[in-house]
Amino acid sequence: MIRAITLFIRWPRTNSPAKMMLDVEHMSRYVSPVNPAVFPHLSLLLLGIGVFFTAWFFVYEVTATKFTRDIFKELLVSLVAALFSGFGVLFLLLWVGIYV
Repeated sequence: MIRAITLFIRWPRTNSPAKMMLDVEHMSRYVSPVNPAVFPHLSLLLLGIGVFFTAWFFVYEVTATKFTRDIFKELLVSLVAALFSGFGVLFLLLWVGIYV
């Protein structure tokens, strides 16, 4: 087992500097999976959905009594609100040029 680990660590052995250098012309250019032209639309849509679920969670917490509360519904609504708000903020940052 230890021999296999040491062979795995030593496996890509290149002694010559010519093998270690990469040619820039042979590399492919990175293309974003999401077109930057849709960043504003995605951020507004996702933030709008996040605000909706946040408002729904707030209204549920204010109107529910201790007998009618359901912890699973609270967790589900808060999780959905957090996910949509988080991705909305991510695309908002990308929209304004803060590439995270």
